[in-house]
Amino acid sequence: MSERGPNKGDKRRERIMTMLKRQGKITIQEIIDALHCSEATARRDLDSLARQGSLIRTIGGAQLDHLPASREIPFHEKKQLLLLEKEAIAAKAAAMVKPGDVVGLTGGTTTYLIAKALKELRGITVVTNAVNIAMELADCDGIQLVLTGGVMRQNSYELCGPLAEKVVEGLNIGIMFAGVDGVTAEQGLTTYSEQEAVIARLMLKRSVSSYAVFDHTKVGRASLFSFAGLDAVSGCVTDRQPEGEVGRYLEERGIPVYVAETAAVP
Repeated sequence: MSERGPNKGDKRRERIMTMLKRQGKITIQEIIDALHCSEATARRDLDSLARQGSLIRTIGGAQLDHLPASREIPFHEKKQLLLLEKEAIAAKAAAMVKPGDVVGLTGGTTTYLIAKALKELRGITVVTNAVNIAMELADCDGIQLVLTGGVMRQNSYELCGPLAEKVVEGLNIGIMFAGVDGVTAEQGLTTYSEQEAVIARLMLKRSVSSYAVFDHTKVGRASLFSFAGLDAVSGCVTDRQPEGEVGRYLEERGIPVYVAETAAVP
């Protein structure tokens, strides 16, 4: 009997970390509901994981220790974070695309998943400055692909610089989806790279309609460079209804928010 307790506890804490990696944050109540344990057990597990350096304890829960707003996380590191939420957002965004549309995609993990969802469509054109998105769509017979030139940023695989800017300035985009690193009411849509901010701003200007796509962890966080105010987009596609200042800003200005349904964590 003495050996079963720690084994069960290890498995429980592994499940907590799996949930946390998917969501970015977790509450004690979510742990209780998902794992059918007591509040005291949930708190002890979080305290134990915090001592190991796996997470940061917060009031009523915890968050991952490796998601600082001040550091740009490379694509290959963050592509598995909140994967279920991002896939749901991508599906919601892709459903807004119709045959004949010219679709603009900036770089990013969510826009990459939008590209994967668009592979089922035919008769559309995709404009992107992201090399990985272009490679994902390269073998799709029903999609015309336009890839800007430029110098690639290794963290995001985005092509930037004067060549990319010149190409975008001559394009006409119907519907655009912009990935972001942060969203606030005051700073608007933000990113870590000045060069990426310039391209995103240009793509917005060349689009008939545009949508910011982001998961709930981006709300209330601001990265270094702003590329548009929230009122510059036609709407937002996300996994939770934004709260706080961002939520009030969107509601007061009548900016639509499209909330994707995410499957529950098993």
